[in-house]
Amino acid sequence: MKNNKGQIAIMLVCIFLGIILAIQIKTVNETVGEGVLPTQRAQQLGLELKKLQDEKQALTRELNEVESKINKYEKNEADKSVYTENLYKDLEKYRMFAGYSDVEGPGIVLEINDPPMDVQFGEESSIVNELDILLQIISALNASEAEAISINDQRYTAYTEIVRVGNHIEINGVSISPPIVIKAIGDPALLESSLALKGGILWHLEYYTDYIVQIKQEKNIMISKYKKTKEFTYAKPLPEIAK
Repeated sequence: MKNNKGQIAIMLVCIFLGIILAIQIKTVNETVGEGVLPTQRAQQLGLELKKLQDEKQALTRELNEVESKINKYEKNEADKSVYTENLYKDLEKYRMFAGYSDVEGPGIVLEINDPPMDVQFGEESSIVNELDILLQIISALNASEAEAISINDQRYTAYTEIVRVGNHIEINGVSISPPIVIKAIGDPALLESSLALKGGILWHLEYYTDYIVQIKQEKNIMISKYKKTKEFTYAKPLPEIAK
């Protein structure tokens, strides 16, 4: 009788363990795919990511080639007459205003990095959480007549989105990470003084935060163009009124 009770107990334990094992297998299958181990799933995702990155690079190269051909056609046409040449120059100027041209020139490079871990207190602080600081810097640079601005190689234009998403910041839809590197083309001395003056944003960062800040003037800075396209749906140009 005792043997029968022992066998029944062992059988119940085996059934219980079998149910737990079945639940775990089902959970793993739902998470990583049926019949696929986590390491295999990670490898598949890695290959898919590599494929998407290669496709993006190929499309970027194709776009650059097309734009290069268009520029050649425009320049060839501009060489044929003074009127067309002036139109071409105006087109280049407005492209620069809109941020759709790669540009270079003198300016400043501002780098802001997180404080060392040994001086951080309480909740970990990071410059990528400081949306207000970035906006103040951009505002100061615009007020100092910066002709082109980029943040971590993302061109800043009238259509740039700088938003907080979770615990980080996205610029033009791209997540950024420290250090924050801001480039600005313009009068180097004027740009630096607008940020470094007493009571200004860099003064605040130096005396009231532990962020590591470096700013330097450069003779030549390269800033890439704005890569997103903008289509006007509602706005239309007003017709010119004859004088």
